[in-house]
Amino acid sequence: MAEVPTAAISRLVTYLRILEELETRDIVRTSSTDLAERAGVSAFQVRKDLAYFGRFGTRGMGYTVPILKRELMRVLGLNQTWNVVIVGVGRLGQAIANYPGASDYQFQYVGLFDVSPELVGRQVRDLTVRHIAELRDFVRENKVDMGFLAVPPERAQDAAQAMVTAGVRGILNFAPVVIGPRPSEGRVDGNAQQEIGDDWRGVIVENVDFLAGMKRLAFYTLNPHLKDSPVPEDTE
Repeated sequence: MAEVPTAAISRLVTYLRILEELETRDIVRTSSTDLAERAGVSAFQVRKDLAYFGRFGTRGMGYTVPILKRELMRVLGLNQTWNVVIVGVGRLGQAIANYPGASDYQFQYVGLFDVSPELVGRQVRDLTVRHIAELRDFVRENKVDMGFLAVPPERAQDAAQAMVTAGVRGILNFAPVVIGPRPSEGRVDGNAQQEIGDDWRGVIVENVDFLAGMKRLAFYTLNPHLKDSPVPEDTE
């Protein structure tokens, strides 16, 4: 498979949402032009994005909605169950745990973790909140595919490191701070050098930063003409 731009994956998610809406309205066929209008991109961009993963339509006839939806679900990995732990079970963590849409896409919450004595032992969504010190053993004994990080920014790096050390390979980070591997001082030929721990290799981090979105919204509200400026269609 050719290298796929990050922006193309984001657009696939948008196309999937559109297809789901069409399906609820009993619309069985669509076209690249129709998808493009609904997604706010060009028909060429739709065809190019889909072409990264195969051929899904028929020239002159467009796409069959249920089939294209099924194929995008497969491409995005939404045709399998993903076991998720949530680290940080304050207001945001509980809101995420109680969000009803996750199970529609095979995301299954299997564990909740925190450090607060007021939260550990409580029941949230039929799960008992555990202390984060138990995370490593929990991951060893249970299949965990990814973790959602919903802790205060000053605790995000330590919590993320605990997740990675435990064996969690995918992190959805809701904290407004950059997380990643910590450099450590090593010595090569008598000289200090920064070394990155192997435990972060292969770990995927996706960031959901509400504050960053609010700041962008403020800027574009003041400068709406810039929001409408044309950009290259494959810009990431």
